[in-house]
Amino acid sequence: MNRRKFLTGAATGLAAGAAATTLSAPAIAQGKRDLKMVTTWPKNFPGLGTGAQRVADRITAMSDGRLNVKLYAAGELVPPFESFDAVSNGTADMYHGAEYYWQGKHKAFNFFTAVPFGFTANELDAWVSFGGGQELWDKLAGQFNLKSFMAGNTGVQMGGWYNKEINSLEDFKGLKIRMPGLGGEALRRLGAAAVTLPGGEIFPSLESGAIDATEWVGPWNDLAFGFYKVTKYYYQPGFHEPGSGLACGMNKDVWESFSPADQALVQAACYAENNVMLAEYNAKNGDSLDVLLNKHNVQLRTFSQDIMNALGEKSEEVVAEVGQTDEISKEIYDSYIDFRKKVSRWTKLSETDYTTARGTALNI
Repeated sequence: MNRRKFLTGAATGLAAGAAATTLSAPAIAQGKRDLKMVTTWPKNFPGLGTGAQRVADRITAMSDGRLNVKLYAAGELVPPFESFDAVSNGTADMYHGAEYYWQGKHKAFNFFTAVPFGFTANELDAWVSFGGGQELWDKLAGQFNLKSFMAGNTGVQMGGWYNKEINSLEDFKGLKIRMPGLGGEALRRLGAAAVTLPGGEIFPSLESGAIDATEWVGPWNDLAFGFYKVTKYYYQPGFHEPGSGLACGMNKDVWESFSPADQALVQAACYAENNVMLAEYNAKNGDSLDVLLNKHNVQLRTFSQDIMNALGEKSEEVVAEVGQTDEISKEIYDSYIDFRKKVSRWTKLSETDYTTARGTALNI
């Protein structure tokens, strides 16, 4: 071999390699995607806002920064209740919120957060993952150019904060209460004036007297919002939201532009938060309830069985009416009610009966 030709060829090869090396970094950088997530929650609000941030951070970390998700809290990019439209039309790429906030778009969205006397958190997960719920959700959300996954759950919620005791159905008449979703409609049928307010507007409305009562979430979040400062009657159980699912909704075009690997990554990030958030609420609610009762002298009350029976009757009416809205609503309603019949039997045997027996046996 000619020595000069060998050295020249080697030099050319090294130069080509160097060029490839310098070109590879920009190519990787060009593959990075900046994604905007909007939320319905106040910035860094415990559980809800921080849960949304965890979803964004988890997607970013799992993709090694290739999918870089920047979170915008309520009002930072769009008002909280405009998150749906922002993602649907592509102004933002994804949202984190409660699907029942979108009932103005389609009432069947309620089924994927909570309906009164509906699923617990465990039951909701079972329906969505193994009872056909996800497929029906895809069908509904797809009409609005969206793809959604469960991405959090607060667990069973409390019945709310009231400026007076609720001893009979008469006490609901004329009561101005913040309660979104179908639970609010059930209360309207008992004479209450139920309204929907984003989280950041609840305390000032309660303080000013614009509303007489409110539900929010449970002890941990309610303590953070300081409702005990303006009202002392705290009621349970929360008939309206027995296991409130939260969602990460994505622009469908964005979702379909992801590779199968990235779709799996995003789905895994959402499912992880679904578990983490519920665990966090269960861990924090007990201590927070102790603070409310023992430090702030909150009066814990239980709705009478007569009140619960009336709420149950009105709730079933409301939910059934939603199921008659259109064809997709009927599909979702029929699936939901059928699964509730099946799963409630096991829930009673596995959780209700056990926890009752444990409480009696150990006096806890």
